[in-house]
Amino acid sequence: MKKTISVLIFSTQIFFAQNINQKIDDATKNLMNSSLAVSSSLSFYVADESGNLVYEFHGNKFTYKTTSAYSGTISNGNLNGNLLITSNGDPTLGSWRYEGYKPENFKQKLVEAVKKSGITKISGDLIIDDSYFDHQTIPGGWPFDDFGNYYGAGVWGVNWRENQFDININGTDFKSFSYPLAGIKWFNDLKAAGNSDQSLIFTSPYSDVALINGSLPAGKVTTVSGSVPNPPLQLGVEVEKWIKDSGIEFSGKVVTNAQLEIEGKKTLEYPKSNIILTYESPTLDKIVYWFLRKSVNMYGENLIKTLGKEKKGNPSFKSGVAYLKEFWKSKGINANMINFADGSGLSPQNYVSAKAEVQALLYAKKQPWFESYYDGFPTQDNGMKMKSGTMRDTKSYAGYHTSKDGKKYVYAIIINNYEGSGSTELQKILNVLK
Repeated sequence: MKKTISVLIFSTQIFFAQNINQKIDDATKNLMNSSLAVSSSLSFYVADESGNLVYEFHGNKFTYKTTSAYSGTISNGNLNGNLLITSNGDPTLGSWRYEGYKPENFKQKLVEAVKKSGITKISGDLIIDDSYFDHQTIPGGWPFDDFGNYYGAGVWGVNWRENQFDININGTDFKSFSYPLAGIKWFNDLKAAGNSDQSLIFTSPYSDVALINGSLPAGKVTTVSGSVPNPPLQLGVEVEKWIKDSGIEFSGKVVTNAQLEIEGKKTLEYPKSNIILTYESPTLDKIVYWFLRKSVNMYGENLIKTLGKEKKGNPSFKSGVAYLKEFWKSKGINANMINFADGSGLSPQNYVSAKAEVQALLYAKKQPWFESYYDGFPTQDNGMKMKSGTMRDTKSYAGYHTSKDGKKYVYAIIINNYEGSGSTELQKILNVLK
């Protein structure tokens, strides 16, 4: 196959110093002439001195909110009605990443709120209102192999524990779960073989059946992470246990509004009064930090739905993606250089040119929220602070760097159809900017 090289150099000066230009040319040719790049294409764009769009509209101190309320009346401690929980899609609810916002923190605040309201018995049901977003929890372009695994977790109106679970497995034997999963039945097609994790988990939204196959090493415990197929229900089951353990009587059912719709029943409207708890998420700058630092795909999808809901009145992935493209087009990026399919980049249908990435990074550099945004960029093996992107046979980096002689660069580099990992090879090219 024909290989292509697109090395675009842009400078606020007339030209780069000749030695930098020549070094970049030599480094890219060395890579593209290697046997592993026989069918590869490389795009590299550098400027002398993909912002997070949600900053534009909320600022870095924006928080999501989860609330609890009750319907009916309280008489002598008895709630003659339902206890309800809803959220505007907080992706951090129950996350382990934030001090003061872990599952036990939410548990403590919720149980305290119920008791403070005078409730000692609940005669109705526990309702999880997960209706803030639409019913599509997974972007349409994601491979089926991905969305049962932790990095392919979907997005609900009520998320819980980042919609992720862990299983400790010895060979083919399940030893323990990070927490009990609500009502999940397993097909275990694992084989004990090899010396690394070659397993895949398959779950589907709203399904109670999960499959794990592939192979894991024999004779040692490996932790495998998957995506929860019904996070609102999972939260409800855990809240039911908290309530009972705290001494509050409860004999009703745990119900989600999505479940009622599936059963053809009328959904329950969330009360506008009788709010007993408003629980705020960490601020947006902290959410974006982890989104960038650890590539939490679920955060990206949650943010894209938030954009669709708030800017177009439609919480679908397509609506949010359409707005994202309109925004960057309005900032001068050629629409032919961007083709978004989701909010995280997991879909193979995404396409963004290196030049478009640099234009977005230059825009971000001028914004008041830049410092908190840049703080999330991880430091790579070559010591440069930059965001990476990885898919099968594809590797990319984008970021900012100040060279030893004080020059400030903004860059993006992408290689496709490369038969190696690409990490070391691309970092060698970027080392020229040091």
